[in-house]
Amino acid sequence: MVEKVKGRKEEVVTREYTINLHKRLHGCTFKKKAPKAIKEIRKFAQKAMGTKDVRVDVKLNKHIWSAGIRSVPRRVRVRIARKRNDDEDAKEELYSLVTVAEIPSDGLRGLGTKVIEEADD
Repeated sequence: MVEKVKGRKEEVVTREYTINLHKRLHGCTFKKKAPKAIKEIRKFAQKAMGTKDVRVDVKLNKHIWSAGIRSVPRRVRVRIARKRNDDEDAKEELYSLVTVAEIPSDGLRGLGTKVIEEADD
C-alpha cells in the first residue's frame, strides 16, 4: 500500500488550483479570518500534494491580508509546486511551495486544476 502512494506523490510537479476560502471560513470570527485562511491554504496544499512541509510565499500572505484581517478574498488562485528538499538533515524529502497565481480578467470561475509543465533548472 505504501508503494502505491509513494509512486504518485514522489515526482516533482506544479499545479494551479482555485481555493474557495469563503466556504472554508464560513462562521469564523472576524478577527481570526486571515490567520485561519492561511491555515486552510496550508491544509489544502498538504492534502493536494501529500507533503507535510508546506511553505507559503510572502506575496500570497500579503494578498490574503491585503484588505485587512476581516476582509479575506472569497476565492484565491494558487500555484502549488512540489519540490525536492536540498537540506540533507530535513525530515521530509519533498516540500510544497504555495504562491499566488496570476488572476485572469474574466474571473476565477470554471478554471479548474491546471498542471504546469516546467523546464528543469
